[in-house]
Amino acid sequence: YEVAVIDEIQMIRDPSRGWAWTRALLGLCAEEIHVCGEPAAVDFIRELMYTTGEEVEVHNYERLTPFSVLNHAVESLDNLRPGDCIVCFSKNDIYSISRQIEARGLECSVIYGSLPPGTKLSQAKKFNDPDDPCKILVATDAIGMGLNLSIKRIIFNSIVKPNINEKGEKQMETISTSQALQIAGRAGRFSSVFKEGEVTTMHREDLPILKEILSRSVDPIKTAGLHPTAEQIEMFAYHLPDATLSNLVDIFVSLSQVDGMYFVCNIDDFKFLADMIQHIPLNLRSRYVFCTAPINKKQPFVCTSFLKFARQFSRDEPLTFNWVCRHIGWPVAAPKNIKDLVHLEAVHDVLDLYLWLSYRFMDMFPDTASIREIQRELDDVIQTGVRNITRLIRATDPNITDPLQTQGNSLDQAGNSRKDTGSTFLTKVRGQRGPGGRIDSSLASRLVRDGLLTPDLLKQLQREWSQSSSRSALLSEKTNKNSKGKKKKK
Repeated sequence: YEVAVIDEIQMIRDPSRGWAWTRALLGLCAEEIHVCGEPAAVDFIRELMYTTGEEVEVHNYERLTPFSVLNHAVESLDNLRPGDCIVCFSKNDIYSISRQIEARGLECSVIYGSLPPGTKLSQAKKFNDPDDPCKILVATDAIGMGLNLSIKRIIFNSIVKPNINEKGEKQMETISTSQALQIAGRAGRFSSVFKEGEVTTMHREDLPILKEILSRSVDPIKTAGLHPTAEQIEMFAYHLPDATLSNLVDIFVSLSQVDGMYFVCNIDDFKFLADMIQHIPLNLRSRYVFCTAPINKKQPFVCTSFLKFARQFSRDEPLTFNWVCRHIGWPVAAPKNIKDLVHLEAVHDVLDLYLWLSYRFMDMFPDTASIREIQRELDDVIQTGVRNITRLIRATDPNITDPLQTQGNSLDQAGNSRKDTGSTFLTKVRGQRGPGGRIDSSLASRLVRDGLLTPDLLKQLQREWSQSSSRSALLSEKTNKNSKGKKKKK
C-alpha cells in the first residue's frame, strides 16, 4: 500500500487484543502509516519505531469544542434533556433504563457492542436527526469508538464496569482515566449542533469520583501485546508432535522471554477454541487460524456454529450459501422478545465469522456475496427489533406492567449495578427463594426454559443455597443458646 491508517493505537496495550495492533503496526507493508490515538501512546510508538529504523513525525491536534464536568448529578430520569446520552456498562441496565425513559413518554435510541454495525449507524442517525422526536441515547461504552454522535451531555449511569484481569478472570473495576476520557469526549463534538459538551453522573455519590478520574493524567503506554505466531507454534509442534494446540501454546508462553517493550497477551480465548475443536482432524496451520477467529464464546449458538464450520472444513466440503442458510434457519422471523433479539445478534455474528474465515480460506467459504446480502437483510430485521426494544422487554418479562411503579424515580434497581454490574440476575434469583433456600419453582422453570440456567447449574445453586440456609439456621440456633446461657448465669 502507499498509505495505511491504524486507529485507536492505544489498544496496543490491551491485555487480550493488543497483539493485533502490534502485528498491524510492525507488519503492514506500506510506504507511509498514519497512526491515530491517545497522546499516551506517542512516546512508546516513537521508541518502538526507533527499534525498526523508521522515521516518526508527531502531529498534535487540539479538541475543537470543549467539555466541562458539571457540579451536579442528574439523579432522576425526570431531569433528562434533549441531547442526553446515558452510558451503561451492562445490557440489563440498557434494557431497564430505556424502558423507564419510554414510560415517561420519551423516545430513545439504543446502542451497545453486540449490535451489527448497520443497526448502530441507524440508531445513531435517528438520534442525530434534528427532525426526529428521539432526543435521548442509551448506550454502552461502544459509543467511544467509531460513531459520530450529536451529544450535549454524557451521563455516566455507573463508574464501574466488568473487566478481565491478567489471569483471565472477570472482576468489577472502576473505569480508567483513558476509558472515562474516551466516553466523555463524545460530548459536544465539533460536527454536532452542540458546541460545548457537558459530563456528569446519574448518581450523586459517583460525581466526585468521576471528577477525580478525569483529573488524572493518562498513564503512558509502556508495552505492546504479542501472541505466538503460526510459524512459532509449528516449530514447537515439530519437537512435540503429540501435544495438543492448547498444550503447545501453554508451553510456548511459559517458556517465552520478552524484553521490556512487550508482553504476551492473555491466551484463554485461543485455548478455549483450541480445546473445542481438538477432536476435529485439522492440520496445525488451519487449526491455528480457526482459533484466532474473533468470536463471542459466551454465545452458545456462535460456538456451535464455529464447531460445525470446523467439522465441515475438515471434511474438505465447501461451506456453501445453502448449507449456511440451513444451519442458521434462514429466513429468520422478526424478534418477539429480547431472547429472540439476542439470538438474531448471534446469527449476525455467525455470518461475520463466515466472512472472516472466507478471507483466509476463499475456496472453502466461497459464497461471500450471498452471505453479505442476507447479512444486510438480517441487519434490517435487527434494526426493527431495536426500534421496538421496549415492547420486546415487556414480552420478555410480562410480570412488569408499570416501570414507573416497579422501578421508581430514584433508579434503585439500575443503581444496583454501580457496585456490582452484572449482578442483577443473581439478585433477582436470590429475592425469590422458597422454603429451605430453594428457588421458587415458577421462576426456576422460567429461567431454565429461557436458557438463562441449565438444569445442572440450577441444582448446584439450589444445593449451595440450601447449605447456606442450613448454616444460617445453625448459627442462629447457637446464638440463641448462648444468649439463654448468659441470662441464666445472671
